[in-house]
Amino acid sequence: MKKRLFGLLIILTLLLTPVNVQPVNAAAYGTTFTTSVTYQNVGTGPASISILFYQEASGTPITINRPQLAPLAGTSIFVGSLTEISSGFKGSAVMQSDQPLVATLVQVPPTGSSVKVRPLSNGFSSGASVVGIPTVLKNTFGTHSTVVVQNIDSVGADLTFTFTPVSGSPVVITHNNLPSGAAKYYDLGQLSQLGTSFNGALLVSSRETGTTNAGNIVATAMEMNITGNGAYAFEGTAQSGNKIYMPSALCRFTAAQQTTAYAVQNTSAGIVNVTVMYSSGNNDGPFPIPAGGKRSFDGCAVNGTGFIGSATIESTGGNIVAVGKVFGGGLSTAFLGFTDGAPKIALPYVRYTQSQWTNGVRQRAFIAIQNVGTTNLATGQVTVKYYGKDGVLIGTHTLGAIAAGAKVNSNASNIGTAGNEFGYYTDGSFGGSAIIQGPVGSKLAAVVRVQTYVSASVSAGEDYTGIPIQ
Repeated sequence: MKKRLFGLLIILTLLLTPVNVQPVNAAAYGTTFTTSVTYQNVGTGPASISILFYQEASGTPITINRPQLAPLAGTSIFVGSLTEISSGFKGSAVMQSDQPLVATLVQVPPTGSSVKVRPLSNGFSSGASVVGIPTVLKNTFGTHSTVVVQNIDSVGADLTFTFTPVSGSPVVITHNNLPSGAAKYYDLGQLSQLGTSFNGALLVSSRETGTTNAGNIVATAMEMNITGNGAYAFEGTAQSGNKIYMPSALCRFTAAQQTTAYAVQNTSAGIVNVTVMYSSGNNDGPFPIPAGGKRSFDGCAVNGTGFIGSATIESTGGNIVAVGKVFGGGLSTAFLGFTDGAPKIALPYVRYTQSQWTNGVRQRAFIAIQNVGTTNLATGQVTVKYYGKDGVLIGTHTLGAIAAGAKVNSNASNIGTAGNEFGYYTDGSFGGSAIIQGPVGSKLAAVVRVQTYVSASVSAGEDYTGIPIQ
């Protein structure tokens, strides 16, 4: 039976502002990004794969078959290299396979651009009728958001977008009859209904066209600096709860002054009270958040300089979703908070380099793993296995003890010299992935930070969340 992976935000030489084409030294908002889809076969047999590309608002796919992929192998497809896809394409995609897949999308700026960061987001294996996006911005903090919603139902979708500002009344926008498989893009920088600026959260609901039947959608958001070089992406989510786990928490960490900020959205119908509890033992809150709205929490509000750890966000009165961001030292990252953990997690996009780090050509991926369960995990109970592009195990990092609520770190250098150029090959090809494995019943959550060297004190970096698998 064919398995389907949805929600692939595909951007091929897309200009995210409708003004004149920008030079390669333009800010992130206005940069032409091209998507590379990095994916891994997490099944037990070879995967036969096809990708269906949908132009925005079109229900007619462009189907491209891919080479068979071995079990646990990871590879990528650069959309800009596909002759079947025209320059200027903007849309979505669905991956079909006879084995389970996981995928992370990498938005690549043009060669020579001053924008070094590569925004990251994950594909989806399922959707929901209502999706929360914890933060959306227009001309706020020097940033514009672009929001993409894909209809993964078998029929058309009628969409309702409810933008709730941090103060003021919600703004509601509708879009009807979005075809199956197609996506709707909203560039908030050009959305006049939001006025000159907006800072808030978004709930998107879907009905099957012309009915009251619940629809099925997924969503992704991408935020870009208007004059700076920062950009990041994250997924919308329907997985709300009254406890959200954040594997990364920082306050002015290292000379780069890296700090986390959390945007917490209330997805319930009434007011909720929210508290952020850091692994330092310090708590921030409780604070009330209105229905559909958000509140931001700064990692330095209750933590001192140099803090590094994790956090748990709790709510009373209803459910929440959250996204974490890291800034400082050139970083512009975003990752979705976790409502639960899993004993096995896939990381489809992992890289490491020793020889081409300081020239900025290759990247390093750093993995933060949090034990979000209530049971302490002993040394050796959790491993990170690093796999090459052909699915062959390159090396295993056996982790130390992880107390309940605590986190540990891993990267490919932990497997020795075999990890020196992990994910990079002498023939110019790419492909490297990892599997985190804990004991049965354990609850793990992971965030991967992929960084590019810019200077001795600055690196561009972006995050994506690990994907639970069977």
